[in-house]
Order: sequence, then structure tokens, then C-alpha cells
Amino acid sequence: MTDISIALELCREFEGFRARPYLCSANVPTIGWGSTFYLDGRRVTLEDPPISRAQADELLEMSIRTIYLPGVLRLCPGLVAHPRALNSSVDFVYNLGIGRLQTSTLRRELNAEDWDGAREQLMRWVRGGGRVLPGLVRRRQAEAALL
Repeated sequence: MTDISIALELCREFEGFRARPYLCSANVPTIGWGSTFYLDGRRVTLEDPPISRAQADELLEMSIRTIYLPGVLRLCPGLVAHPRALNSSVDFVYNLGIGRLQTSTLRRELNAEDWDGAREQLMRWVRGGGRVLPGLVRRRQAEAALL
């Protein structure tokens, strides 16, 4: 089984835990460690009851194992030989979605194992609402440091 401990750590650090649903910076209802869906596929709503930290941990890990890790491996199969880059990419797609990786130059750089190019591309994904967000800068720097 693939070790996703670094991706879990990054997600927890940069998402933060919230027991009650809230609107993320993209105006999407979110809960726990930045989850927008529950394990049964339902979208989070602002009317949902709070969840425990243990429930949020389970939701995060299962989401990564069943959605984000398989998505990254489908788009960048060579990353299986580079666990740190794989964990970095899983955190990226957890934050921005698999579609962003699928259509990005970052994907091309990762597949070419051009780590300098991939670091450069990661640092292009630091904007939210049209402005540079310090939290995204720190997150991309942490992801880039793994490459």
C-alpha cells in the first residue's frame, strides 16, 4: 500500500480542522480537513451537523486513498517510483482538484521528471480570488520542497 503520510500531514497542516461546515475561500461548503464530499459521495452543506476530529481523519484518509491518489497515479504513473513527489502531487490535487493537474504544465513536468520545472509550475498556483494568498504560497513551497 502506498504511503500517504506526508500528503496527510500537508493536508492537515494547510487545511486546518473545522468541526462545523464552512465556506472555503472558493465559496464551497467544506468540513473537517477541507473535505467537500462525504464518503458516501454527498456534498457537504452548511446545514450539516459537526463532525469529530476522528471522523474528519477518516474522511481525509479515505478521500485521498480512493479519489486523489488514484487520480494522480492515473495522470502521472511514474510518480509511484518517487514517493515524495507523489505525496506532493496528492496534496496539490486535494487542494485544487484532479482536473487542475490533468490540464496543467505541472503534469507534463512531473511526467518528464523535470523536478525544477515542476517546482516552478507549482509556484504558479498561489492565487485565490485574483490575488496571491500567503497560505497558498506556503503550501506550494512545502509541496515544491518534496520534489
